[in-house]
Amino acid sequence: MLILFLFAFLSGLITILAPCIWPLLPIILSSSVAGKGHQRPLGITLGIMLSFGLLTLAISALVRIIPFNPNDLRLLAVLVIAVLGVSLIVPRLSQLSETLVGRIAGIFGVNNAKNGNGFTSGFVTGLSLGIVWAPCAGPILAAIAVLAATGKVSLTVVAVTFFYVLGAGIPLFLFSYGGQQLIVKTKFISRHLLQIQQVFGILMILAALAIYTNYDQYLQVKILNAFPQLNAAGNIFGSNKDLQKQLNALKGAQNMETSSLTNNGLFNTGYTAPDFNGGTKWLNTGRPLTINSLKGKVVLVDFWTYTCINCIRTLPYVTAWYDKYKSQGFIVIGVHTPEFEFEKNTDNLLSAIKRHNIHYPVVQDNSYKIWNSYNNQYWPAEYLIDANGQIRRTHFGEGEYDRMEEAIQILLKDAGKKVSSGFINMPDQTPQGEISPETYLGSSRMQYYYPDGNINNGLKNFSLASNLSVDSFSLGGQWNITNEAAITGANSTLNYNFTADKVFLVLVPGSVKSNSKVKVYVDGKLADKNNAGSDVVNGTITINSDRLYNLVDLKGKPGNHILKLEFESPGIQVFAFTFG
Repeated sequence: MLILFLFAFLSGLITILAPCIWPLLPIILSSSVAGKGHQRPLGITLGIMLSFGLLTLAISALVRIIPFNPNDLRLLAVLVIAVLGVSLIVPRLSQLSETLVGRIAGIFGVNNAKNGNGFTSGFVTGLSLGIVWAPCAGPILAAIAVLAATGKVSLTVVAVTFFYVLGAGIPLFLFSYGGQQLIVKTKFISRHLLQIQQVFGILMILAALAIYTNYDQYLQVKILNAFPQLNAAGNIFGSNKDLQKQLNALKGAQNMETSSLTNNGLFNTGYTAPDFNGGTKWLNTGRPLTINSLKGKVVLVDFWTYTCINCIRTLPYVTAWYDKYKSQGFIVIGVHTPEFEFEKNTDNLLSAIKRHNIHYPVVQDNSYKIWNSYNNQYWPAEYLIDANGQIRRTHFGEGEYDRMEEAIQILLKDAGKKVSSGFINMPDQTPQGEISPETYLGSSRMQYYYPDGNINNGLKNFSLASNLSVDSFSLGGQWNITNEAAITGANSTLNYNFTADKVFLVLVPGSVKSNSKVKVYVDGKLADKNNAGSDVVNGTITINSDRLYNLVDLKGKPGNHILKLEFESPGIQVFAFTFG
């Protein structure tokens, strides 16, 4: 983990180069000039580090324990910043605020310095800034956020967060202290220090207003449009292979390109299969099934969800195996564990079952009880169970179809069945080479929004960025951001700088399905027969059901392109991009 700690520290260290931190700098400098020594800049820096670190690790847990809108904390912080700005403009208020903060600190046994250096008031300012600061979400910070959101905060995750905020804190302190000393020690400036503090107070109030109205995000877009190379600061280490390995280990994840567990043998595990307790509804079968009732059969448990493109590419093999071997004691149990709320709808699932020609039993796992009993983490995930109820092989992700079929054949032979050794012959749709990552538009898992990585919930107006970095998206017009999806409003548009052969998007129509249409452009031109996905007709998609739509198909010629979507009606829910 030393490599991960190093990269976390370095990522924090260079964050000051990224525009996402720039709105804080005037406030930091404004607060620092109120003191003369290092105590106030140190208080500001430590306050930022503490509040940002704690909120990153604990906000999801706090919301689960005490339901509240996290945006209320941001509003409180904006209010504190504005009050501090007013106190700089009115010296009498500044003295009163220092006295008040000192008395509050005294209650907690903290001796606030009486010489005006103001460590404690600086610390309060820093706590507020840490709440409103949403730094550019590079791979390390994104991994921490996901682990915190899913309740998987370990000592290692805490340590990684510490090194990140430590790295970010060092340049912030140097900027704060250096700026303060420059102002205090410059004779001309020092003679007009009161007036300069008042100017900085006005700047703090303006900054608070900018944060409150999200105008700071608009300014960041303008800056990055003018200087797109600045966006690299937050993701400079993203392609490092050693870092990716450490992040996968931190998340307990496998490398999806190699997919199965590290084991040279065909059978890579051996333990008793959990039962299917907790399934909410069974489909394609007249009764619920149990592991005990399936003894004597070879069972493939396939975790999937119908909007997952990786699952969809795997389904032809799974359905073909069932059709080929079902008469010889083989059965597939499809465990449908939804990724999004609308996927819990049974009618939607029945439509997907029909669309993909699934004839084997499928159980709805809407409460994740079967998922958790198998300790599963992936879509798709396959657990091959022998005739005695023992899980003998696991595989996560796509690929290795011949090895799975070979394992099925061996277990059937072990159960006394006669099975031919030939394999199903069909093209492997697993993408080869670099493709853009799965991209969520809901705030809870959003990390590729340009330029900040993510957006807070709420109804907002956006301006499209003209110089998107690779593997990032930008919004235009009105959007309502929710935890799971982005919902279209007036004149909603979306740009994505992608690398792939095919582009897919999970969509749910608005209240009037006939008007739920999206125009699709590739590199500025309406999608045509050379690049239109299977759901695009005359450059337009009609969203008639809750599912995954194919937007772009470059006919086996993957490359880097700009996708633009124009939504013709409000209320369309946009969930996640996937690529192939």
